[in-house]
Amino acid sequence: MLMQEIVNEILSCKKCDLHKTKTNYVPGVGNEGAEIVFVGEAPGRDEDLQGEPFVGAAGKLLTEMLASIGLRREDVYITNILKCRPPNNRDPAPDEIEKCGDYLVRQLDVIKPNVIVCLGRFAAQFIFNLIGLQFTTISRVKGKVYEVERWGKKIGVVALYHPAAVLYKPQLREEYENDFRKIGELCKRKQPTLFDYL
Repeated sequence: MLMQEIVNEILSCKKCDLHKTKTNYVPGVGNEGAEIVFVGEAPGRDEDLQGEPFVGAAGKLLTEMLASIGLRREDVYITNILKCRPPNNRDPAPDEIEKCGDYLVRQLDVIKPNVIVCLGRFAAQFIFNLIGLQFTTISRVKGKVYEVERWGKKIGVVALYHPAAVLYKPQLREEYENDFRKIGELCKRKQPTLFDYL
């Protein structure tokens, strides 16, 4: 299965009603051979308009945080559980997550990353369930590195606050920067060659 085949399926998906209200599908963007995948919950207004994940204010913060650990957007893969924007940016509904989540699972199976970073509660809950970890609350699990077996290797999973939460509560910024440093260290351990230039 190639990523393009999954993307083509997403671009004609009618599994739930979100396709009726969206402007663009937002399959994901970045390097299909990435060592690290960032997973958010759903596209917002800017993402819906541009058809690309994390391009609004939250995306700008994510790009800044990536730069702080020596990564560019094109080095990583960025996607969401939902590939269409929920109306008025409401939370994803359980049936939408169930129907759309399969695309994310297949995207991860194509990329087979060494590190998965969950941005926010919905992403963390989905990924933790997928790999058999117990999810409690985002504030309890965030910033911790969980190592699990997947694709015949040990991978690291880290949950973080969604960048939008950090914009909403600037007092979280310092903690967020520290959590990103942990991701940088984890990536160096998992894939030293990618980080030789750091």
